Amino acid sequence: MPHVKQWTAPWTITDGRAGNVRQAVALASALKLGVHRPLVLEPRAPWKWVAPRWLPGMADGFGPRFSELVASPPTLAVGCGRQAAGALRLLRERGSTVVQILDPRLSPRHWDLVVVPEHDRLRGENVLTLLGSLNPVNDDWLALGRAAFAEFGALPGPRTALLVGGPTGHAPWDEAAMARVFEEVAAQVRAEGGSVLATTSRRTPPALVGALRKAFVGVPQVIWGDGGDGVNPYAGLLGWAHRVVVSPDSVNLLSEACATRVPVCVALGEQAQGRMVVFQQALRERGRLQERWLEWAAGDVVPLRETGRVATLVRERLAGGDR
Repeated sequence: MPHVKQWTAPWTITDGRAGNVRQAVALASALKLGVHRPLVLEPRAPWKWVAPRWLPGMADGFGPRFSELVASPPTLAVGCGRQAAGALRLLRERGSTVVQILDPRLSPRHWDLVVVPEHDRLRGENVLTLLGSLNPVNDDWLALGRAAFAEFGALPGPRTALLVGGPTGHAPWDEAAMARVFEEVAAQVRAEGGSVLATTSRRTPPALVGALRKAFVGVPQVIWGDGGDGVNPYAGLLGWAHRVVVSPDSVNLLSEACATRVPVCVALGEQAQGRMVVFQQALRERGRLQERWLEWAAGDVVPLRETGRVATLVRERLAGGDR
């Protein structure tokens, strides 16, 4: 395997899903090997059905851009998700060094390195684990967010960021209960004279976007509900927040909130199940997640910054390892 200094800028290989793209780009950028080159796969049947398992013809099974890449394989590729795992497996056969993010549901021996969250069960000599998910949030990223949305700094403090996802199998929270959370946060903001910085996701039930706006009528606010609200101010929300409230359904949202230097609380955390419960408990044990809802603790906060640590491990492993 070549020395890291000989590598060219990595390619990022994903299925285009926002969460997968975000993790692959975060790690590729943290490796500091140059600007990554993105490739969004266009998988078609039957290869999309069996990935990452092997099937003849895989070179043509993920779209024409991938076929071109296979013909001239990159030195290094970083991918995230099941479709990417199949594509990376073929690139490795053609000589690329490949790093797979998230459990491919096969033996990790098919990839040079596999990066998975601690709450997954996969382990192995070439498996790296982290608490939460890979993301770009660090002090520089937060500073850029504040600069890009400087007008948020004029909102009164304390500024509460509210990050709302949507119900999932691991956190099947109730819409009515989340609407009550909005009312509780609004009541606290009104009592303290602060402001709210809120954002929803594609998974947020449409009725909740209306409930969110209704709850904060008359409160100094920025509310981004997708659709016609313009550019997503997510980086500005986290950059200017004094504290963050997160719905219990997203490892990515919670990881990014905990990468800031402000206190974080999970709304409806008791409705989480399975791996989300394990993840939340790990954050509490690390002192990064508040125990009590809306009782904000004072004092220094140590941010959860796993991406840089994982990138260092990747560089060390790939610089000194052999297949």
